[in-house]
Amino acid sequence: MAEKFNRATFTKNFLRNITRVKAPDEMLAEAKSQGLEKTLGVIDLIVLGVGAIIGSGIFAVVGIAAAGAPDGSSVGAGPALIVSMIIAAFACVFSALCYSEFATMIPVAGGAYTYTFATLGEFAAWMVGWVLMLEYAIGFIAVACAWSNHFVEFMAGFQHIAWLPHWLTAPPAWLTNDIFTLTALKADNPAVHVPTLFGMPIGINLPAILIVILITAILVKGTKDSAKIAGIMVFIKLFVIALFVIAGAFFVTPANWTPFAPHGAEGIFAGAFLIFFAYIGFDALATAAEECKNPQKDLPIGILGSLVITTIVYILVAIVLTGIQDTSGAVPLAFLKAPLAYCMIAAHQNWAAGLISIGALAGLTSVLLVLEMASTRILFAMSRDHFISQRFQKLDKKTKTPALLTWTVGVLAIVGILTLNLNVAAELCNYGTFTSFIIVCIAVLILRHTDPNRERPFKVPFSPVTPALGILCCGGLMIYKSMQSSGSALLFPVWLGIGAIIYILYGFIKNRNNENAIHRELVHNKPKEQEISK
Repeated sequence: MAEKFNRATFTKNFLRNITRVKAPDEMLAEAKSQGLEKTLGVIDLIVLGVGAIIGSGIFAVVGIAAAGAPDGSSVGAGPALIVSMIIAAFACVFSALCYSEFATMIPVAGGAYTYTFATLGEFAAWMVGWVLMLEYAIGFIAVACAWSNHFVEFMAGFQHIAWLPHWLTAPPAWLTNDIFTLTALKADNPAVHVPTLFGMPIGINLPAILIVILITAILVKGTKDSAKIAGIMVFIKLFVIALFVIAGAFFVTPANWTPFAPHGAEGIFAGAFLIFFAYIGFDALATAAEECKNPQKDLPIGILGSLVITTIVYILVAIVLTGIQDTSGAVPLAFLKAPLAYCMIAAHQNWAAGLISIGALAGLTSVLLVLEMASTRILFAMSRDHFISQRFQKLDKKTKTPALLTWTVGVLAIVGILTLNLNVAAELCNYGTFTSFIIVCIAVLILRHTDPNRERPFKVPFSPVTPALGILCCGGLMIYKSMQSSGSALLFPVWLGIGAIIYILYGFIKNRNNENAIHRELVHNKPKEQEISK
């Protein structure tokens, strides 16, 4: 019978409560009785994985990783970007194997949050969920704004078409930027018009808001339909990338591949750090485990398969990219912003550059789908564990999706687009990703010790060496990032502190109140059960 707590307080049995784990069998039972509809197969998972990973990274980050940051804060890898990509994939694969073991053993919504609850307890689970919200929700907002930038650049290419309205091909800056970006633009160019309301400047990133509304509506319609749309987006961007590789191969100059590593090991590892974030996304598949038809078989294939496919794609792009553009010295700013399109324009293949812009929009759209889906699935699991309102568990009768929760995430994303300084917030995502990867590797080692006899359809090979290497790789990259001059290194502990305060003042008390309610219900029903037995 559930233990009675005289009052919801964090002074009585506090340590025991915050370290209370949730048994995997209990998680599986809850998912079976009130879980999400199982609609995803192995192809759907690979599509979602590739859709999440191949996005803004391949269309933007590769330029900075190859040639270095424009402000000189990091050097580039040059043609050795290929090595950087292999190192980044190598760092990811250890965590991917750990995710695969957990996802097949506990195929329920929540991903790293769920795995932490099963091994490290209630407080650690809340903190990981809090960190994942930072990773996925802020990432979702940042990608939406990146989508807006690409859309504006794409539409600018149609300014010569007379019948298209000017507001569509050249919209005012205050309708396509957040207030922080708009302020910076105004400082650089005083001619930029910025309207005011009650003396306050107004900046509304309308394309970002509209794409968030569209993505949210698609997800509410159903996970299977979302996977189909993601599949279309993935096909488009893979086609465009293949076009770049094949067409660009005819304009490669082998002399551009020397020197191979113009900045030595420093450039290679700096490139690996940047490219690592182009691989992020495979972990989002674990959050959809509850919706898999055959998670024990399909999830490891989906997670590892998407990593293999994207690694091959990245390497092919890096070979052609560094063969067309000399990255050993200074490069044009346009190359850093849109490297693939710039190379096609430099090769006088403007038609290919236009198609690459379409591929960039498709790539970012598929990333948005997966990131918002992952956010809602984590919150769905946290609602089931009484950390947030249980109203969010309610599924739509027709689509079997958490509609209220999905729209709530969409509305919060719009608020973030209007209010957040994304340059600072996006950096925090890096720490959230590293933290969740490290926690999952630790959790695998713990559950191997505390529950060694549990059936594991997929087992991490060479454990404990593999999880330990995952911890070392991710921890090393996190330390590397923290050593650089960045405000995010200080803001991340602040974010963790805010999460701990919310848990103590809300999550902890809410869980104790729920346990009291269970206790009262059991006590109330016990006399009736005894009377029936007589």
